Amino acid sequence: MELQVREARLTDIDRITGLIERADPRWSPSQLADAADVLRQLIYLPNGSLIVAVDGRMVVGVTVLALRPSVAAAGLVGSIDLLAVEPGHELDGVIEALLGETIRTARNKGCVMLESELPEDAAIVSRWEGAGFSESGPRLRCPLTRAAALTW
Repeated sequence: MELQVREARLTDIDRITGLIERADPRWSPSQLADAADVLRQLIYLPNGSLIVAVDGRMVVGVTVLALRPSVAAAGLVGSIDLLAVEPGHELDGVIEALLGETIRTARNKGCVMLESELPEDAAIVSRWEGAGFSESGPRLRCPLTRAAALTW
């Protein structure tokens, strides 16, 4: 697998929504249509990023990063709103590549902290911890100063 991780393009949206549908069948067609509209907007908004992992022309992973100001954190906090991987590619380094690029993007946008909901699959939590995240109540948190030492 030759993996490329990059910012999503408008032409990726249909492939991203298809990936989300395959990765999590709980999404209804109307939810996917609404998500597609939001994803299209994210491509142009400065307070978020849409990152894809691509193998050839196939989108095999996606991360949605949303930014918010936080007085408690004394700066911007990035929130991973969505991380989805094509079924069958979970062990191909896609998660690690997406997390690495999301951390880099959040840091470049001035974030002091990156957070996410806990993954449903407990086995995946260790992969997030390898990227610098740690459990903090019902969420995972990654102080970006700690993640700075990562080398993927």
